[in-house]
Amino acid sequence: MKIIKHSGDIVEFNSDKLKKSLLKSGASTVVVDTILSAIKKHMYEGISTKEIYKMAFSLLKKSANSHAARYNLREAIRLLGPAGFFFEKYIARLFVAENYKTITNLTLQGKCVSHEIDVLVKKNEAIAMVECKYHAGRDVASDVKVPMYILSRFNDLKERKHPIFDQKDIIAKCWIVTNNRFTADAITFSKCSELSLLSWDYPAENNLKTKNDTNSLYPVTCLTTLSLAEKDKLLILDVILVKEIINNSDCLNRIGLSENRMKNVLKEASELCRYF
Repeated sequence: MKIIKHSGDIVEFNSDKLKKSLLKSGASTVVVDTILSAIKKHMYEGISTKEIYKMAFSLLKKSANSHAARYNLREAIRLLGPAGFFFEKYIARLFVAENYKTITNLTLQGKCVSHEIDVLVKKNEAIAMVECKYHAGRDVASDVKVPMYILSRFNDLKERKHPIFDQKDIIAKCWIVTNNRFTADAITFSKCSELSLLSWDYPAENNLKTKNDTNSLYPVTCLTTLSLAEKDKLLILDVILVKEIINNSDCLNRIGLSENRMKNVLKEASELCRYF
């Protein structure tokens, strides 16, 4: 059966691929097989992957909110927009989880001009700049022009010492992070230029998806027991990760949730972060 991807490409439906993604949500094999069977009954020639996703998400939610939340991860990261400011904070949290010190949104003077840097990180005395490329559209990829441009900024900044963590810090490394994907040319150029990349699916064994699953770094936008407006309120309070709700449940009270709803949110949050 032919299905239509987000990009508009027409491909053959792959039930094994869908099953694999459903299993990664934490749902049991029995639940996943039941969901697959239900989806297949409603499929038709030319159905969109978006519609398949909506059916899968709805059925997972009936199984367990935390399963649906985990399955919703990529969309949840996209919801850290629209400007990408909260995406930058989220990326900083990922580095903190790996024992980096971080500073966000700093302006530094380069050899030639000044530069606004999204995130600066430090570990073992080595300092790196992190540039975040947020895309609202699911199929927008960062092409080779992105690392070419950021390399020129990095080269301008590494020529000077900066007051970052100390007064005379040198930026020795550069990361580029996107919520979507990099093109093949962007990856090739970055490898050649010794720039580090991080995206939804790159590097293969240590990307945004695997980092989330390994350290339970799910953004609050994952949660199915909160409305979009409530998620936005948490982000404004600088509550970026689901873990931060578990450790500070008072933030739920601050955004106006009833005691019963707070219990439901905390239950989903605990199940989501406990799974891996």
